[in-house]
Amino acid sequence: MFGLTIEKLFLVALLAAVIIGPRRLPEYARRLGGLIRRLTVLAGDATRRVEQETGVAAIRQDWTALDPRQYDPRRIIREAWAAAETAEVAAPRPGASVDDAGAPAGTWVIAGSSGHPRRVWVPAETDPRPVDADLLG
Repeated sequence: MFGLTIEKLFLVALLAAVIIGPRRLPEYARRLGGLIRRLTVLAGDATRRVEQETGVAAIRQDWTALDPRQYDPRRIIREAWAAAETAEVAAPRPGASVDDAGAPAGTWVIAGSSGHPRRVWVPAETDPRPVDADLLG
């Protein structure tokens, strides 16, 4: 603040002690302390008044809901994977192919980028990937 460092403040205090003198220094220090106390009270009152008139306190509460520390990527990914694992596969449409266990035929395909992969269920009849004839027998 204003380029003031501890060394400069110490030098100003030392000069003030020499110029004011040891007899008047306690009185000036008391006055300075009272002035700072009054300024602190005035600033606090002004802050409270502005918060009451403008509703800044309500805005502050809204900002706490947007605190980025609550967004833990590990937790978000863990919850997404748990939801994907527990999600039920939709019932097959009439005429859709089913496998031996009665589940809809299809596969899970990893789509998206490597940074944001997602699992997508692709039914067998709409699978756009080519089928290798050698694998079918």
